[in-house]
Amino acid sequence: MLTLLPLPAFNDNYIWLLHDAQYAWVVDPGDAIEVQRYLKQTNLRLQGVLLTHHHGDHTGGVDALRASTGAEVYGPYHEPLPEPVRRVKEGDRISVLGLEFEVIEVPGHTAGHIAYFSSECPRNPLLFSGDTLFSAGCGRLFEGTPEQMLASLDKLARLPPHTQVCCAHEYTLNNLRFALAVEPINQDILSYAEHCERLRVEGIPTLPARLGTELLVNPFLRTRQHSVRAAVIDRAPGTDGDVGIFAALRKWKDEF
Repeated sequence: MLTLLPLPAFNDNYIWLLHDAQYAWVVDPGDAIEVQRYLKQTNLRLQGVLLTHHHGDHTGGVDALRASTGAEVYGPYHEPLPEPVRRVKEGDRISVLGLEFEVIEVPGHTAGHIAYFSSECPRNPLLFSGDTLFSAGCGRLFEGTPEQMLASLDKLARLPPHTQVCCAHEYTLNNLRFALAVEPINQDILSYAEHCERLRVEGIPTLPARLGTELLVNPFLRTRQHSVRAAVIDRAPGTDGDVGIFAALRKWKDEF
């Protein structure tokens, strides 16, 4: 039996930890202390680390964890990372606690960002999406282009709808406020916002999200829907084409 949980770090990061009661893997450990504390409390041995991209709030704990546990670190082929790292690219596969994870290249937030997907999780498929796909949102375009990010999100949108989306930040409520600005009468967004607000009041993470829900509430997965396109064009008249709509939507969110 595998256990999946998000370890809170910094102000709004999550470090995802997967364990089988003996060994553990973590995803994007920006802070070693939180991971080390949990490992000590549960007597788990850290076996591996998965990195989605190079930003410090995702990699800052790598050196300390590797030094204290000997864990092997995997990360994107084309990004600067704390060495040594086993570099992986599109289509590569990694065995994690008996599950096979496929590497998916999803540039946009950074130039070499990757995600990890497994269809073998006993309950639901599992996606570690880093800062590419958030619940009700997507990452800022720090290094990539709108065309790249749209293509990356299209890849992820084609995964099974019951996929668990494990992103790296608790941005859900803020993202849903923007989603409602784009589609104010979308009942799926209204219902999901109420659900997520209840969770946060109780101190419960809104994650993992469900991909099928994201297809109903996430404006960045809905840029080809008439309601989203109309809202974008109303704000930025003359906007046209799939990439143009996406770029204008992302700009709107940046200024929201």
